[in-house]
Amino acid sequence: MNLMELSKPLTVDQIDFRVQSIHNGNAILLAYKDARCDMQRLDDVVGPLNWKREHSRDNHNCTVSIWNEQTGQWVGKEDTGTESNAEAQKGLASDSFKRACFNWGIGRELYDYPFIFVKLKDDEFNGTKATNKLRVRDWKWYSEFHENGKLSFLACKDASGDVRWKWGVRSE
Repeated sequence: MNLMELSKPLTVDQIDFRVQSIHNGNAILLAYKDARCDMQRLDDVVGPLNWKREHSRDNHNCTVSIWNEQTGQWVGKEDTGTESNAEAQKGLASDSFKRACFNWGIGRELYDYPFIFVKLKDDEFNGTKATNKLRVRDWKWYSEFHENGKLSFLACKDASGDVRWKWGVRSE
């Protein structure tokens, strides 16, 4: 088992994007990972029987532990989360788990993602709110990374094929 594989950048297919806020016809988008992504990475790298998660403080804290065969002990990394607007307790448990996984390196490159600021089309917002025409989840995202794991290119196209946002330089 090579724990460095946990820190390998997530593919753009493993990342979700959502609207964080809308201002003056522009949307600020947020790139994030969900708990399923973390569970899959842990299963793939250390094996499904070699990691565990434990919640404490009414799900505010989560410890993700990996079995160390050399020492015969669990090694854990812990973090705390915040409640979500939709399902407070489930969101809290999920957030603390995802944050603990960041401590193991899973998706840590997301902290270095650029600010994603997209000009909205007229039918995608009605003054201050997004309409059902704004479907960020249906957009196609493209990413590339430097050898050191840092993001070098990120772009997206909407369902009609229009380039909506681009950052960095794409390799040839």
